[in-house]
Amino acid sequence: MFLVADGGDVDTDESTLGYVRDVIVSVLKGEFIEFGAPMWIFVGILGAFLVTRGITRFIRRRAALGGKQSGPIKDITVGGVHIHHQVFGIVMMFVFGLLMVAINPLDVQLNVFAVGFGIGVGLAFDEFALWLHLDDVYWSQLGRKSIDAVAIVLVLTASTRALLDLLDLSEESASAGDLAWLIWLYVLATVVPAIICLLKGKVPTAALAVVYQPIGLIGAFRLGKPDSFWARHFYGPDSRRRARALHRFGADYQARLDRLRDLVGGFRPHRNGPPDEGTGVHEPPPATIPNPPDGTEPAG
Repeated sequence: MFLVADGGDVDTDESTLGYVRDVIVSVLKGEFIEFGAPMWIFVGILGAFLVTRGITRFIRRRAALGGKQSGPIKDITVGGVHIHHQVFGIVMMFVFGLLMVAINPLDVQLNVFAVGFGIGVGLAFDEFALWLHLDDVYWSQLGRKSIDAVAIVLVLTASTRALLDLLDLSEESASAGDLAWLIWLYVLATVVPAIICLLKGKVPTAALAVVYQPIGLIGAFRLGKPDSFWARHFYGPDSRRRARALHRFGADYQARLDRLRDLVGGFRPHRNGPPDEGTGVHEPPPATIPNPPDGTEPAG
């Protein structure tokens, strides 16, 4: 990973300064990001999530406009029971997970199984809020938890390969000779900013920092969240940094996150009413029947 960035060995006659420059340029270009099976799982998760959200939003909009369900894009019902797409996701995770363990695939076959497994994860976690609350909250504000869950799964999946590569660097350092210090400098430049981001309460940033180091460096220098470990120990009660953190991560910050979740998830927040607690469908109030002019009670 580290000493063979372009598929060949590093020229040992090259000056150390020139080699350091090449490594920095390679890091900035993302050349150390390996596209192995975990990244194919990432592609499967992201693809399944985007396609599924697009389909469900199409079905919902068609129903809202009074259209009939027809064609291949429609809800799947068996025996009067609506089959949620998480069911297909769970089945796919079981099948492809079992195949990866039983067959021990390699190369292209492994990548194909990884994509299939990722699609299953994407389908299942797109309805994370549903199997968390055991209620059909897909279109409610509680359904935002599904967006958060998919985002976390994507970040962790992307960072898994990079974490494994960091563990392998100890073996490479033994054969690196005089350049072993550069490998450990790379490890420190990756791990330390990621840990700082984690202490500052920026979990997604910390995970992405392992994949692409500049993200960690930027996140490490920026403000931490006011309720994080870093803020509690390094931001004084009346300090300017704590005041800035409270302002930056206050109600406006949460509102922006909610708008982003609503945009990605296709939610329609109801500004004049309480948050939905169930399916997100607001039933109209029962119609009132006015009393007739003669003062008698209405029939029925």
